[in-house]
Amino acid sequence: MREIVLDTETTGFDPQQGDRIVEIGCLELYNHMPTGETFHVYINPERFMPDEAFGVHGIGADLLQPPQEPKPGQITLRDKPLFKDVGQGFLDFIGDAKLVIHNAAFDVKFLNAELKWMGLPQIAWERAVDTLAIARKKFPGSPASLDALCRRFGIDNASRTLHGALLDSEILADVYLELIGGRQPDFGLNTASTSSVDSGHQDDWRPFQRPAPLPPRITEQETAAHAAFVEAMGDGALWKKLSE
Repeated sequence: MREIVLDTETTGFDPQQGDRIVEIGCLELYNHMPTGETFHVYINPERFMPDEAFGVHGIGADLLQPPQEPKPGQITLRDKPLFKDVGQGFLDFIGDAKLVIHNAAFDVKFLNAELKWMGLPQIAWERAVDTLAIARKKFPGSPASLDALCRRFGIDNASRTLHGALLDSEILADVYLELIGGRQPDFGLNTASTSSVDSGHQDDWRPFQRPAPLPPRITEQETAAHAAFVEAMGDGALWKKLSE
């Protein structure tokens, strides 16, 4: 099962009021485990950056009014691609996977607005797995922010001094795995190869479809004997009805 953990950063709260996406961060899970595949872009929103949004994520000092000289390591946006340059690549990456998002209504609203303006397919709401809703249902009355859930599950988020889409996706992946029962939600039945661990390499094995079906395990004689046995039961035999 393929899932995409996703987060965005924006210039504000409402795309219909002119706010835009400035960062998208995604990482891939396969059977609830990170594969190492990511999609990460910064985007020029073609507008100024409100002080309130800049205070949250620290992106786009060059889009403030008046523009600020960026500090070392600070991300500027004037030279970044527009959403129209990365929208199709984003859709190609997520494919038809489920999307794991914290407060999914916010991110899907922005993504669908940007995709609609480009004339690209929009994201169906039912594709979103909202970890905020899961946390509120699982821990009613308790704080359900990403930081609060990190504290609850003992997840290190010390590097999260500001919001960042890819970093938040990485943290959210850990939170999501805890919300659904830990890193082995299948009770450890999905065993991993130890040879890759011993050699110091991560095993990115995935199941694949066989090029040819396995041959049947029953012989032709057994098949014929079974057919004769069923035939002897008469036309009202339940087995015949089930095999129609």
